Amino acid sequence: MDLGFFTMPIHPLDKDWRQTLREDREAFILADELGFVEGLSGEHVTDKAENITSCITFLAWIAAATKSIRLGTGTVNLPNTHPATAASQIAMLDHMLDGRFVFGISPGGLLSDAELYGNLDANRNEMFLECINQILAIWSGEPPYDIKGKYWSISTARTMMKDIGQGYLPRPLQRPHPPIVVTAVAPFSQGVTEAAARGWEPISANFLMPAWVKSHWPKYVEGCSRAGRPADPSNWRVAKSIFVCEDSAKAKAYATDPNGPYVAYYRSLYTKLKKNGRIELFKTHRDQPEHEVTLEQVCDKLVIYGTPDKVADDILAFRETVGDFGTLLYAGKDWVDRDLGRDSMILLAEKVLPKVNAATRKAAAAE
Repeated sequence: MDLGFFTMPIHPLDKDWRQTLREDREAFILADELGFVEGLSGEHVTDKAENITSCITFLAWIAAATKSIRLGTGTVNLPNTHPATAASQIAMLDHMLDGRFVFGISPGGLLSDAELYGNLDANRNEMFLECINQILAIWSGEPPYDIKGKYWSISTARTMMKDIGQGYLPRPLQRPHPPIVVTAVAPFSQGVTEAAARGWEPISANFLMPAWVKSHWPKYVEGCSRAGRPADPSNWRVAKSIFVCEDSAKAKAYATDPNGPYVAYYRSLYTKLKKNGRIELFKTHRDQPEHEVTLEQVCDKLVIYGTPDKVADDILAFRETVGDFGTLLYAGKDWVDRDLGRDSMILLAEKVLPKVNAATRKAAAAE
């Protein structure tokens, strides 16, 4: 199992924006130093707590400060951007990273962003598909282009000047394009199947109950089968909220503090999902009454915390429940306590991961 880092940052509303951005950047640089294989950043424009407004801009800020970690968008919310804008910016970022780039895409889930961009009542899944198809067409096509769609049309025919290079859209360094990943946020996600059929890989979100994470693997297998390619567990990324501390009492206090970063994170998501009629993501079974779905239950089921030994055991138990996967994405939280936030990542990489991998190798050898 590899370690990755994923953050859809949720910070205190009154915390200085400069500080939160610096801390988010520092977490990615620390992940690189610790050998995390990749780091992905989310983006939202209209959320004061989730204050990375452009993951492309954010990753460009840290590109030169990292050495080996693959950096990725987690995700670009495609209905909210012009395909040519995304295509050209991603192409440049892939070159800036010397090919260390992963292209994470989604229709976007924050409704206030959708309202802002005028697509709240539109078919955002349809917009998402048109946008990614046009991005791929730009990268594989030749100017002056002739890409027509329901939502966007792309051409430079009227202004093309080949001799000086005007009218060209850039292509990424990785050909035909960077690896594409899609975040799955629904139980039994059909999106996982469609993504796998196109050669893309899934990320199971860290706010899904284990039963719903488990439901993604059969859908991935279905899509791979349709494409005639093997379903490799090493391509499956699973995000998880984890806090590691040498002191078990301190670990519990920090992870369960009503004013701490973990509870605050899920309080924000719980409030949004409940308001938007998507509380089923937090149900432990489909017929669970909504009044039983409490914030306390959500935190208890979705946050792994404790000493390195306990966290290793809990990750192994989680893996036993959902099945084998290739990359565990550590879900970033606000650094209410900077030292504890950093130490958690360090302990995960240096003490927890070796225990997990030793146990899985031993189990595999015994089979």
